[in-house]
Amino acid sequence: MEKILLSAPVLWAQLDANGHLRHSAYADFAAQARVQLLFDKGLTLEAMTRNHLGPILFREEITYHREVRAEDTVRVTCRLRRAREDGSRWSFEQKIYRSDEVLAATIIADGAWIDTEKRKLTKLPEAFCGIFEELEKTDDFEWME
Repeated sequence: MEKILLSAPVLWAQLDANGHLRHSAYADFAAQARVQLLFDKGLTLEAMTRNHLGPILFREEITYHREVRAEDTVRVTCRLRRAREDGSRWSFEQKIYRSDEVLAATIIADGAWIDTEKRKLTKLPEAFCGIFEELEKTDDFEWME
């Protein structure tokens, strides 16, 4: 199994009318794991603010495999699928597992960086470009042109 970046209990507020983890909670867990991955590499909220940098999503696709219920704990992985060498564009594959290690969902998130002052797409500042080289990658990882 890949490295677990986030382990969190399912909260009452995250359940739908059927007692299952609601669809948007999967995306919330995945986003938190991606942010945690970047924070762990030094690209913290403070660093993003200082560099007028913010992550944006172009696409987030979730495939649901098994239900997650109340009183469960989810565990989230995050591996890089594709990226430009300058870090300006990226794609992550994430998996959400239940406590019993059953795969509950697979999430593909494609995104980029925005300059929060100019409101235009941008690349990572040079000090952070190497981050993507250090990340765990999928078996079919590729550098984008």
